[in-house]
Amino acid sequence: MTTENDASTAATAALRQLLALLAADAPAEQLARPAAQARAAGAGPHDQDVIDEATRTALDIQRTLAQRRRREAELAALFDTASDLAALRDLDSVLRAIVHRARTLLGTDVAYLTLNDPAAGDTFMRVTAGSVSAKFQQLRLGMGEGLGGLVAQTARPYASPDYRTDHRFKHTGTIDEGVNEEGLRGILGVPLRVGRRVIGVLFAADRTPRDFAPEAIALLSSLADHAAVAIDSARLLEETRSALVELNAANGTARAHSDALHRAADAHDRLTDLVLRGGAVDDVAREIAALLGGGLAIHDADGTELARLKTGPVILSEQGIEASRRGGRAVPVDGSWVCAVLAGPELLGSLVLTGRADLTDADRHLFERAGLVTALLLLLRRSVAEAEDRVRGELLDDLLTAQQPGGHRTTGSLTLRARKLDIHLARPHAVLVLTCDPALRSRLLTEAARRARLLGGLAGTRGGHTVLLAPTSHPGALAQELAHELTRGLGTPITVGAAGPATGPEHLPHTHDEAHRCLQALEALGRTGDGAALTDLGFLGVLLGDRTDITGYVDRVLGPVLTYDAQRGTELARTLTAYFHHGASLARAKDALHVHVNTVVQRLDRVAQLLGPDWNTPGKALEIQVALRLYRLAEQGRDGSVP
Repeated sequence: MTTENDASTAATAALRQLLALLAADAPAEQLARPAAQARAAGAGPHDQDVIDEATRTALDIQRTLAQRRRREAELAALFDTASDLAALRDLDSVLRAIVHRARTLLGTDVAYLTLNDPAAGDTFMRVTAGSVSAKFQQLRLGMGEGLGGLVAQTARPYASPDYRTDHRFKHTGTIDEGVNEEGLRGILGVPLRVGRRVIGVLFAADRTPRDFAPEAIALLSSLADHAAVAIDSARLLEETRSALVELNAANGTARAHSDALHRAADAHDRLTDLVLRGGAVDDVAREIAALLGGGLAIHDADGTELARLKTGPVILSEQGIEASRRGGRAVPVDGSWVCAVLAGPELLGSLVLTGRADLTDADRHLFERAGLVTALLLLLRRSVAEAEDRVRGELLDDLLTAQQPGGHRTTGSLTLRARKLDIHLARPHAVLVLTCDPALRSRLLTEAARRARLLGGLAGTRGGHTVLLAPTSHPGALAQELAHELTRGLGTPITVGAAGPATGPEHLPHTHDEAHRCLQALEALGRTGDGAALTDLGFLGVLLGDRTDITGYVDRVLGPVLTYDAQRGTELARTLTAYFHHGASLARAKDALHVHVNTVVQRLDRVAQLLGPDWNTPGKALEIQVALRLYRLAEQGRDGSVP
């Protein structure tokens, strides 16, 4: 028969084994064994509960570490790709690196890249990774043929869980023979675009059927954007080299152009190295302005100024930006030069160079090269921000998830995860729920995430609304500030309901529910574009709140009157009660109070001085009457009598 000491020893051994498995990065099925072994060894109910809880925590840690490793791999791949772009010397090496990373990052058997041949009107295999079939490596696809031909023709990503049986695509004998010889089943293809022109397709494929998730499609599209930047940069470099070869025929001119090209290459390397060393937008602006001898302003795609040096505020020319975007070159606008910052067809921002009405061809190329480097910097910043926002959004979703019946919330692990993001849940936090026109929800989420980073909080989406968790003891003031600023910034009414403050993760689900009810109350009251907390809604806040603060409500509405009565022994509250009880009639109120009507008038004048001249308006009168009734109920509860 198993003794209690044996059971405790078995439990201790199980916990030690669990820690050893976690340290060795063992798979989930092995992490479950210590609990089963302890149960078989006769561990007591308490010890078994401890082991089960430790097992669940270990599985949570393992999942978190796996997610972090995956995100680190994604970021590492993007940064490695950026490092390859910095060289811009060998297009083949860059393309091979991108294909290799596409295969590694998506975990597929094969990855490959095709380029369009405008002369032949088809697209041909350029680079492969993991391919074993010579016939497949030599494929050419007509526009619209197969999955790749359709991507090249339509400039849209397509995925097939099993290409062999997928009849959405135009199958041809040549393509099917190559695909079958390679043994491919699940295939994903995304377009490579320079400006508005499709130059090829990037693929990831498995030899077994596979459904590609939206995250995989987005990741491969991001790599394709990097490839497009690399190809366009290589094209510019090849044009520069060709110009150098031609200019070498003329002695003096050749030397001048050679110096200019060396200056451009050196400037490009300096700018790229600056970006890869973690330089900010201000650093890049300072370097470009120094290289070109003028003032510089950098704006994002929405026209928000990111950096400005040696120039006053710049009024952006939308026509100039569009002209630069269409032509892929810097253009002169009213004595300045404008260069669109592009990643493929996507506009990331713009550069405006002032103080240089005329640019030599070399300086113009240098300015355009600066646009490419700025695009690289903004892409890297966006990739890092998106990864951070995903982590923060997942934490926010876990924090706001209510406890399930019979379940539990691991508040300790939530607190630890928050602390790693420099968020201290032991401090008071407010939950704010924001809403706007559905067409602008993505922009609202972007702005909320930016504001969350500034405040040291979290932002995400829940139930179709944007949610913000921010450290503050004044949720109403923050809600009103956000509503006004975001309404002005986005050009559409933003309504913000708030609740809190709450301390500790266990209170956040209920606080979120209160904030959502506050938002619904604001919309029902017609206060679209406004922000408030439940405590700002008067008696409605008392009715809608989870934590009914009657004393606080009475104090906010009647506090000055009650304090005056307590300090001077007057009967202002009793006079108000009689006045409202008798339909705001002075004559009937004075009879009920057994005083002269002038006394009632004098007391009500004092009330006006304490509560404000609008105390008798319908809205304020309703609040005062509710507060008087709540005060009377509270007094009755204390002494058993009604005043």
